[in-house]
Amino acid sequence: MKKNLKVPVDFHTRCTAGYGLASTLSAIVNGVDIVDTCMWYFAQGTSAPALELVYVFCKKMGIELDIDMEAVAGINAGLHQIRRELAAYNMVGEFPSHFNPLTNKLPTEIDRFFNDAIEAACNDKEDDLVLFCHAIEEYFNFPSFNELVQKSQIPLGMYNRVVKELKQAGHPELLESALSMIPKVRMDAGLPPLITPVSRIIASQAVLCALDKAAGRPLYSKPVYPFISYIKGQYGEPPLSVDPEFRLQITGSREEQPYDESEYEMQDNPVIPDLDVPLAENEQEILLLELFPMSARSYLTRYKHERTASLSAVSHHS
Repeated sequence: MKKNLKVPVDFHTRCTAGYGLASTLSAIVNGVDIVDTCMWYFAQGTSAPALELVYVFCKKMGIELDIDMEAVAGINAGLHQIRRELAAYNMVGEFPSHFNPLTNKLPTEIDRFFNDAIEAACNDKEDDLVLFCHAIEEYFNFPSFNELVQKSQIPLGMYNRVVKELKQAGHPELLESALSMIPKVRMDAGLPPLITPVSRIIASQAVLCALDKAAGRPLYSKPVYPFISYIKGQYGEPPLSVDPEFRLQITGSREEQPYDESEYEMQDNPVIPDLDVPLAENEQEILLLELFPMSARSYLTRYKHERTASLSAVSHHS
């Protein structure tokens, strides 16, 4: 990307699957302009790599960072207390070991891991790079990577949705089975990118497939409605073609049935009686009403009343 782009490149990743720190170091070695990080007590795990670890790497490589690390240390002290207060909501029981790169000297062995990781990144030795980064994370007591997320190739939000839906179904023990279904469901659906809302659809369908498997039923015995719509082609054309026989199984037809926008009827846009103004008065409000009809009605009605009351108060004051 750096060879082909003139604009600055900002690299963002998480550490859930175990590649975050290694990927960030690779990006730095390859000339990235910006990397997103997180401060020590909220870093790694399901978050972004720790700023302090990135600072050590950059210092070793002679890369200047315009960061006040003394201020960072002060902020971290406050964040440590906040995390203690949020202990009831903490998904990971243990805190990372205290570390301030300005005042704490690294043990020789750990310091060597930083050097070895940089060398591996510079020589595209990915397996070694990941190994050294995991050793660094383990030393500082950061959460280990989630192997289920790694194997299922999914983002964290999708993982959390699978966990939630299995709990709601009363079968949390089927987590590994549901995650193993995601690559299959995704391939059957034409390998869509895992972004909202498609990631949610794939997750929900994978949960139902895991329930089917556990009950001895054929897979896709109960496809969720959004999955049916997706296979019909109403979310657009997927990267890979959907097998017509699979489409027949899910939708009852071998042929695509794209969404027919000519049949769409716009939401009613009534006049608010006591104000004598339309509910939606501009393009932004009309789009809001079309996309979120129920919540937009209550929001726009309240907003118009508050705006009128505010203008009235100003006028009266004047």
